[in-house]
Amino acid sequence: MMSSPAVTLDTALDQNGIRVSPEIVEDVLKKFENAGMVAYRFFEWAEKQQHYTHSIRAYHTMIESLAKIRQYQITWDLVNEMRRKRMLNVETFCIIMRKYARAQKLEEAVYTFNVMEKYDVPPNLVAFNGLLSALCKSKNVRKAQEIFDLMKEQFVPDSKTYSILIEGWGKAPNLPKAREIFREMVDAGCQPDIVTYGIMVDVLCKAGRVDEALGIIKEMDSMDFKPTSFIYSILVHTYGIENQIEDAVDTFLRMEKNGIKADVVVYNALIGAFCKVNKFKNVYRVLNEMDCKGVKPNSRTLNIIMNGLIGRQETDEAFRVFRRMSRLCEPDADTFTMMIKMFCERYELQNALKVWKYMQKKQFVPSMHTFSVLINSLCDMGDVSQACVLLEDMIEKGIRPPGKTFGRLRHLLIKEGREDVLKFLQEKINILVKEPLWD
Repeated sequence: MMSSPAVTLDTALDQNGIRVSPEIVEDVLKKFENAGMVAYRFFEWAEKQQHYTHSIRAYHTMIESLAKIRQYQITWDLVNEMRRKRMLNVETFCIIMRKYARAQKLEEAVYTFNVMEKYDVPPNLVAFNGLLSALCKSKNVRKAQEIFDLMKEQFVPDSKTYSILIEGWGKAPNLPKAREIFREMVDAGCQPDIVTYGIMVDVLCKAGRVDEALGIIKEMDSMDFKPTSFIYSILVHTYGIENQIEDAVDTFLRMEKNGIKADVVVYNALIGAFCKVNKFKNVYRVLNEMDCKGVKPNSRTLNIIMNGLIGRQETDEAFRVFRRMSRLCEPDADTFTMMIKMFCERYELQNALKVWKYMQKKQFVPSMHTFSVLINSLCDMGDVSQACVLLEDMIEKGIRPPGKTFGRLRHLLIKEGREDVLKFLQEKINILVKEPLWD
């Protein structure tokens, strides 16, 4: 799938002789979540295979992947397919609401919620929370609050509903409104749970009100809620940002003293705190402690360390860490983008392309940002032909190039008198983006 051109993909898959199962299809679709159109070609091919039927999870992964690249027509075609097979559920619509909201298509997100009844999936509190969460996560908390105020009689809010709004106002940032929702929750007789308390601690810490956050933690103790490792990670992270490394370490040790086992999230917060104050020897000590305690680092661990080293211009060390740690944990899109960008900024295009090839060897499908970083760098260095090859590959995978990236390449192609290539790429983009919002 990585190497076959789109037109011959079906033939290549047929010749491979593989027998598909729901597990194989789900894994492949997940692997190709950044390449929606390639994933969709595989999805269609798999459906034609004998003794195979798509699972709900396969449909959901495919819908998520297509909506991410704004192929809304095909997305709704799949919803109709699921309706015919009686496979639709609340999560189907929550996925679409999230993707519309992320694309700032708020009317379409609300439409998706309102149309559920027509698809014989009555909207419930889970769907209501899904809509509010989609709006809050896309920085549209005012719209979420408006819908909440309008519909809270229809869907009796639970602790999750209020937690979503508190977090949304916290990110706005609007601390008074977050506090107001917290009070409204308590006044409505809805008991805050451990998640609500964690969100409130996070909101207060981000607003620089650490003392007030500690007060919330004391309140939790009186309610017999034990602070979780997540809550401690918020405090460690906050102290790290404020360069209060002693407080960060003390909080970490207090957590262990209180019998709470450190997980990768808390360790990442501690590593981030040490990176902030340039104590990289301590970072490596923490990594050794994680190894001794059987806590596996993740891509976030790797990204925090690399970001710290690149920030200090220690790019050779960052590359060493990348090579060493990518054997311990799977790099993610941010890791590869960071590495490629680092080499491009050093004008070491060959090394950037080596990372690109390594990424493909690891069967990792590049994201829009990873493609853009390399295409922009190739434009900077005047390698227009290679930039065009990558842009075409990007479009083939169903990823729409950002206007700024395509604009730069367009300018260079006109400058070189290669209007034919420009026309070819523009036509490919036009085919990709000409999709109605829904059927």
